[in-house]
Amino acid sequence: MKVETVKAEKRDVIGTRAVRRLRQSGQIPGVIYGHGLPAANVSLERHAVEALLAHGTHVVNLEMAGGNQSCLLKDVQFDHLGATPVHVDLARVDLEERVQVKVPLELKGHARGLGEGGALVQNLIDIEIECRAVDIPDAIRVNISDLGVNSALHVRDVALPEGITARQDPETIVVACREVTQPVAAPAVAAPTETATEPEVIAKGKVEKEEGED
Repeated sequence: MKVETVKAEKRDVIGTRAVRRLRQSGQIPGVIYGHGLPAANVSLERHAVEALLAHGTHVVNLEMAGGNQSCLLKDVQFDHLGATPVHVDLARVDLEERVQVKVPLELKGHARGLGEGGALVQNLIDIEIECRAVDIPDAIRVNISDLGVNSALHVRDVALPEGITARQDPETIVVACREVTQPVAAPAVAAPTETATEPEVIAKGKVEKEEGED
C-alpha cells in the first residue's frame, strides 16, 4: 500500500473566528493524538484532504516541521450538506501495528439469480476489518457470480486477503438475491350497463286540445 504524504502545519490559534478564517483560506483544522503523546492541533489543505477521501486513503504520512508522522484518518467531519470536509481527526500509528478500520465492499460478477427472476439487495456497503496499518485495502471485493434466487452471502462468506480478519458478526448478510413476485392484477370491473330507455316526452309539438275546449 502506498502511503500518501500530506503537508500539515501546527495550529496555535483556536476558536470559532480563527477556524472560520482558516477555512476561508482553503485550509481545514485537524487534531493529531495517540501513542501516549500530547494532542496537537494542525491545519491541512482542504484539497489535499478531499483527494485522500476520493481515493479511499486510510493512512497518511504527515509532513510537519520537526519530522514526519504516520497517521490513521480516524474521523472526518463535513459541512451541513455533507460535501465539504471541515475537520479531520488523525491518530498516530506505527505501520506495522494492527488497526481496526471500515473499508467499502465492492460486488463483482453477475449473480446467477438475476437470470432466474431475482433482484439483488445489498445490506452492507462496508465492512469493519482488522489488519496491519500498512495492509489496509482500498476495498474488499465480493464475488456474487454463484448467488442464486432466495440465497444470500454473509460476512463469513467474504474471502479476505491474508492477514485481514473481519470484526463484524459473521452471520450479517452482505448481499441477497430475492425472488421478485409479480403483483396479482385486479380483475377488470365492467362498467355499469345503462338501460336504454326512451326519455319521457313532456310535450311534443302543440298541446292538443281536449274535447269540449274552445
